[in-house]
Amino acid sequence: MTSSAPNNDPQSSGGIRNALIGISCILILWLSLTLSARAGESGNATPLQEEFLRWKFGLFLHFNVATFNNREWANGYEDPATFAADKLDCGQWADTAKAAGMKYAVLTVKHTGGWCLWDSRHTTHDVTEFKNYQQGKGDVVREFLDAFRGRGLKVGFYYCAPGNYDGRFGNTLPPGSPSLHGLPPEAAGDYTGFMKKQFTELLTNYGPIDFVWIDQWGNPYTRQDWPQLKAHIKSLQPRCLVVANNSHSDSQTDIHSYELPIFRGKTLSDVLPANNQHPSEVCDILGPSWFWNQSGDQSRLLPAEEVVNRLRLCNERQANYLLNVAPDMTGRLPEASVKRLREIGQLRGISLD
Repeated sequence: MTSSAPNNDPQSSGGIRNALIGISCILILWLSLTLSARAGESGNATPLQEEFLRWKFGLFLHFNVATFNNREWANGYEDPATFAADKLDCGQWADTAKAAGMKYAVLTVKHTGGWCLWDSRHTTHDVTEFKNYQQGKGDVVREFLDAFRGRGLKVGFYYCAPGNYDGRFGNTLPPGSPSLHGLPPEAAGDYTGFMKKQFTELLTNYGPIDFVWIDQWGNPYTRQDWPQLKAHIKSLQPRCLVVANNSHSDSQTDIHSYELPIFRGKTLSDVLPANNQHPSEVCDILGPSWFWNQSGDQSRLLPAEEVVNRLRLCNERQANYLLNVAPDMTGRLPEASVKRLREIGQLRGISLD
């Protein structure tokens, strides 16, 4: 008769124990990844998102070739010699941001004209062509980063993906010229590959970047590649937050984004849900346009009280407020804008002493 005594073989029991430990580890890893992926959906912010929300108030800086050509959307055929910021002062930008109590800033390093505010090895469509700015040897990106980091502020890049920009907001192509779709000419035929190369430059040559803000991410040319573009950014700087403008999907964006001026006829309270649980950001404009232009209404600014009220509402609803203040053709923030931001800081009780 076979004995019914329990099996006390140490090798057998050890194998079972190891198998159970392995299964437990797999379950723990799966649970961790699942909770992380669902953090936004459940209203629980990740540590990076929580840090972002502590910034509360940021400065958006639309400054590029469009500034010097009286348009919102450049097309890439502008004369680069028009970029003549003879008094460019990123220190003034940063000092003004601090006076308003802002904690971060985002610069348009490449907008619809495809012009790059740094020396990119992948195109000549960059600062090296700005012969009236430091004789083509400048680096606006570096000056921006040095000024804001030097004052303890967080830093981010705005980068515009390709799109159909022609015929809108002052963007009229020269007769017979093909559309560049918002990227330098060298990007033709491989928009996604070109963008990856430029993201690599921006995220390996300038130290830690806190924020990458992508406009037109859902365009018809590279929308299908957005997941790999976002993953590429994360592979270069895992702690860099990625914002897909106007996206409210956790799979597409780290921060839910609301571009307030496009919601015509609606108030901020209409646009940003009162019960919002997702780490979010609302971008807005202090003046009448994103880029400085030569119209006579550039001194028409939001009242300081209104800005403070919008900021307060955003913060109460789990969102930061990113306010655009456009530098003028000298490369400085206009005095009227500086005065308004100081008023905002005074209303918020900001002390720089």
